[in-house]
Amino acid sequence: MTNPLPVGATIGILGGGQLGRMLSVAASRLGFTTHIYEPGTNPPAGHVAAQVTTAPYDDLNALRAFADSVDVITYEFENIPTAALDLLETIRPVLPNRRALATSQDRITEKDFLTGLGLKCAPYANVETTADLQAAVETVGTPGILKTRRFGYDGKGQSRLKTAADAEQAWADLGQTPCVLEGFVDFSREISVIGARAQDGAVVCYDPGENVHRDGILHTTTIPANLSHAQQMDAVILTGQILNALDYVGVVGVELFVTPAGLLVNEIAPRVHNSGHWTQNGCTIDQFEQHIRAIAGWPLGDGQRHSDVVMTNLIGTEATDIQALTSDPGIGLHLYGKAEAKSGRKMGHINKLVR
Repeated sequence: MTNPLPVGATIGILGGGQLGRMLSVAASRLGFTTHIYEPGTNPPAGHVAAQVTTAPYDDLNALRAFADSVDVITYEFENIPTAALDLLETIRPVLPNRRALATSQDRITEKDFLTGLGLKCAPYANVETTADLQAAVETVGTPGILKTRRFGYDGKGQSRLKTAADAEQAWADLGQTPCVLEGFVDFSREISVIGARAQDGAVVCYDPGENVHRDGILHTTTIPANLSHAQQMDAVILTGQILNALDYVGVVGVELFVTPAGLLVNEIAPRVHNSGHWTQNGCTIDQFEQHIRAIAGWPLGDGQRHSDVVMTNLIGTEATDIQALTSDPGIGLHLYGKAEAKSGRKMGHINKLVR
């Protein structure tokens, strides 16, 4: 793509969850329509999109019709089958690009990419066989975390190793699928940077946020993070380095550990990110609008925050007491329209402005 999309163009979104929903809302504010492709019925994004295709990712006819109906395609999650992307790319641009997606889909590929840029990660080793597992334990040591190389999120697809004796059972629990063993990191806090890169190479980063997890799920993101000016600059600079190395277009989330030896990259997410939800109430241009601007070929917006914010995820039944959630006039409430409040399910979030 070289020409900016005109108002009225249609943006295709693979995935119909809450991120697709908020992308659709942002797109509509800019005068675009959205078309959601989602295998599941009644997705949250479908409530606010102009069109929804309900079909599996191996339905080539449905994929072809979807691509023909849109002007550009983006996605709200990483684990899109390769065959589906192979077809879609022959019809319309897919942004962010395939390299970014392939890099983030596999933890070993991702860590090799990051360390190849000269960035630091936790000690890690590939595990595909029992011999690999034994060698990884000897190289990385314990305690550690064994993670599946693909399809893990919100604490799923991983198992902690307290000692070397835990390794074989941990791998069995993960189905003996290809994994990565990561060494534990001595970190004082976890932070994340939401960055964006336009089609002309311009980069805009939001201020780093400080994350707290509960049961493997992000609980809060606080802006500003408790960082020195040098640490803030380092986090933003390395995010820009990642964006440029991938020739990226769109918004990315970069999770980092703050350690005595400097910043370590935990992982990258080639999409809008949960830890960037604070931008909806803390900035004039939030991460969702920024992503739409980038993939549409429009100039990026200003990433400066006008308020300090604490973002809190609403999990399960935490989103049901609307009276309590709306009683504080300083809280921005964002509900995802999900039908059932399951345990561990993200149902919405609140942004508390700290003036």
